[in-house]
Amino acid sequence: MLQAPRGRAGAALWRRAVAVRTMAGASGRARLFDVRSREEAAAGTIPGALNIPVSELESALQMEPAAFQALYSAEKPKLEDEHLIFFCQMGKRGLQAMQLARSLGYTGARNYAGAYREWLEKKG
Repeated sequence: MLQAPRGRAGAALWRRAVAVRTMAGASGRARLFDVRSREEAAAGTIPGALNIPVSELESALQMEPAAFQALYSAEKPKLEDEHLIFFCQMGKRGLQAMQLARSLGYTGARNYAGAYREWLEKKG
């Protein structure tokens, strides 16, 4: 399975992802999904990330687009979106989220293996 690389390459990926983030989710642009709990995300997250706790992810990705928009105030990702990047605190839930998204047909799902912890260390 492809995962976002760790270390310098991982940090570079995140800089690019954040630079091209879009709430519209246009194909070819990265969308960031923080799959930690609401409390964890409220304490700090990567700018532009949409928080959907991993416990809600399966139902969220199966919602009708209008219901997703109403609940998350964002456009639902499309199956053909190329860069759906999931992350958590340490990497385990992000990997779980990526695998779940792929099982639902989101072939562009990726996991940032370094997770929020690495991003936080690198951003300073």
